[in-house]
Amino acid sequence: MADFSLAADEKSLLLGIARSTIESYVQKRTIPTLNQNSMSEALKTGCGAFVTLKKQGQLRGCIGRFDSSEPLYRVVQSMAVAAATQDYRFAPVQLAEMRTIEVEISVLTPLQRIQNLDELVLGRHGIYIKKKMNSGTFLPQVATETGWTKEEFVGHCAEEKMGIGYTGWKDADAELFTYEALVFSER
Repeated sequence: MADFSLAADEKSLLLGIARSTIESYVQKRTIPTLNQNSMSEALKTGCGAFVTLKKQGQLRGCIGRFDSSEPLYRVVQSMAVAAATQDYRFAPVQLAEMRTIEVEISVLTPLQRIQNLDELVLGRHGIYIKKKMNSGTFLPQVATETGWTKEEFVGHCAEEKMGIGYTGWKDADAELFTYEALVFSER
């Protein structure tokens, strides 16, 4: 992420946007309108992003997208709502829970195709695997949080996120990509 950065106040604003958007959506089913003119150039940059919700340190929702066709602040808004209400692994977030939920944002670099695991740097790169109509990803921080090796990181992604089996990523029609993330949270 050498060519893109966010100042502390921009990170704080994005975290506030995510939290207030979730609260508004959960309470009233509305997404707040934001004034684009009050956003910095960095926040208007087209970037992919993931929003992760944690409750007492445990995952409570995580959804994102790699597409960079919208300004970052809008991507954060839509991914915040999705993480709170559309992550199939969890029931939708309730307003009363919001006081115990921590918001984390991962701003993504574009995907880079790799040919083998030697090109993957654990803790720095996230992995994105695509095979036919299936795809799955783990953010860079997953490797750090789990302590997995490169094989385990990619294997668990293939099995748990894609359902193609632990070694499915080794198939000739599977494509591997890496990306980096600028990660920050309310913590």
